[in-house]
Amino acid sequence: MTTSRKATARIPIARPDIGQLEIDAVTEVLHGDVLALGPRAEAFEDAVASLTGRRYGIACSSGTAGLHMVIAGLGLGERDEVITTPFSFVASANCILYERAIPRFVDIEEETLGIDPDRLAGTAGRNTRAVLAVDVFGNPCRIDAIQEAADHHGWYLIEDSCEALGSTLRGRPTGSFGVAGIFAFYPNKQITTGEGGMVVTDDPALAEALRSLRNQGRDPDGTWLRHVRLGFNYRLDELSAALGVAQLQRLGELRARRRHVVDRYAHALQGLPWLRLPTPAPAAEVDWFVYVIRLDPGIDRDHLVGQLDERGVSTRPYFSPIHLQPYWRDRFGYRPGDFPITERVASSTLALPFSTRLTDEEIQQVADALRDCVEEQGRA
Repeated sequence: MTTSRKATARIPIARPDIGQLEIDAVTEVLHGDVLALGPRAEAFEDAVASLTGRRYGIACSSGTAGLHMVIAGLGLGERDEVITTPFSFVASANCILYERAIPRFVDIEEETLGIDPDRLAGTAGRNTRAVLAVDVFGNPCRIDAIQEAADHHGWYLIEDSCEALGSTLRGRPTGSFGVAGIFAFYPNKQITTGEGGMVVTDDPALAEALRSLRNQGRDPDGTWLRHVRLGFNYRLDELSAALGVAQLQRLGELRARRRHVVDRYAHALQGLPWLRLPTPAPAAEVDWFVYVIRLDPGIDRDHLVGQLDERGVSTRPYFSPIHLQPYWRDRFGYRPGDFPITERVASSTLALPFSTRLTDEEIQQVADALRDCVEEQGRA
């Protein structure tokens, strides 16, 4: 099928799904007197903790804030080493630097795109104290094997599930492994609060420390001008929390719609030998955050992005390796070839438009445009 070179309407990479339930929930907050540190945030915390089988939820202003608080709350700091992945959004590594700890990257697995557990022992140093694993695109890494290695060596395990709310591995929810899990609720996530995040944990002492850290280091009672530690303003406001509670009430509906979009993409793109569809990890159920295909090396991915843009289809490479970002290269001296699997995968990935609001017609438009553009490159 051939599409026109100019599309009639642009298809964005993502769109939030906000309905009357969310509008009413936020409006109700605006009619009240409490805009921060109120009951909606507590209800949101309880709901996410329950969803993940954790004892405590600590709402915060972003997934990045949650990651930072966990690093600080565990007392990880100068000269401590934290093993993590170079294939992620940069926040999962930046949070280590915020506390002057040292990130130690380990290459990923080709299939799960997460940390390769078999490489952990060879990456660890004398000062390694933690592993920060990432569930990439919503697909669980081999977090159970990583947990086993962390327990063996006496390391903390931190699960960055910012992209993976609702996914499971062998029936166990993402975010439920290790000392803490972290979620994010940016508008392109499975549910959104606009900006916002959540830490979940079973450790009461850590939960208490995180509640203090997000609230300027105040004591557990929240005494307004008593500060017992260095803290931050990482609070989640009541408007955002109300939006989150409403979104969770629609979680089944939103999940079903994402599954429909995934199925339609699989049908529309089936049989194309030059791409690889996203595949759940073994024993995993995935609630995808983005829909990322992987292209054959002979396809000019960056040129393809421009071709698709001309047809009104927004796409984006996901992810660029963290170790090759300018700041990281300048500070640590990383070079191409340091983590070859990460670099090979990253050079092939392309995120297609993905949201619960994507129509079947738009999915077909994306598939047709993708096929046409690759044909123009002489690869189909």
